[in-house]
Amino acid sequence: MNYFLKANKNLITYSLILLLVIPIFGIKFFISILGNILILLFLIPLLLVILVIIGFNSYKSKMYTCNSCGVISLGLSETCMNCGANLENINNDKQFNNKPSESTVEVKAEEIK
Repeated sequence: MNYFLKANKNLITYSLILLLVIPIFGIKFFISILGNILILLFLIPLLLVILVIIGFNSYKSKMYTCNSCGVISLGLSETCMNCGANLENINNDKQFNNKPSESTVEVKAEEIK
């Protein structure tokens, strides 16, 4: 009997705690705790996925492609590491300074016979 108590000390401890706590708080308390734990198990991975997507988008916005050689840069320097071209021109290209009429393509309709 003494060996059984030593081997199952945690089991006996938890069962005594449950026998004391269930009459005080009730079974609904334990069901709500289990429900909250299950909700957390599903929401934490969802939160991590959202954080990864936000991080990827912020990382992607800092990437620049050199106009002269095509090398991708993280925007840490002002010049291209491959050809030495100025990358500040790329920052100006991303601004919306163009007029809409300059980028619109006009198409004339013709009747096909």
